[in-house]
Amino acid sequence: MSTPDIRVEKGHAEPEEVAALTALLLARAAAQPLPATTHRVRARAGWRRLEREPGFRAPHSWH
Repeated sequence: MSTPDIRVEKGHAEPEEVAALTALLLARAAAQPLPATTHRVRARAGWRRLEREPGFRAPHSWH
């Protein structure tokens, strides 16, 4: 006799409960994976490198 694929560790599962669990696992296994999401690519980095910045900024400017 072979060992079962699903085993109840604690308690007693009715045949209907085992069938429902098996159906759920088979449906999950047959499901198609979601397509990979495409990420937006930024035109500029969110941070600044000092060597690429202009040499002077006015002390009263916002940028």
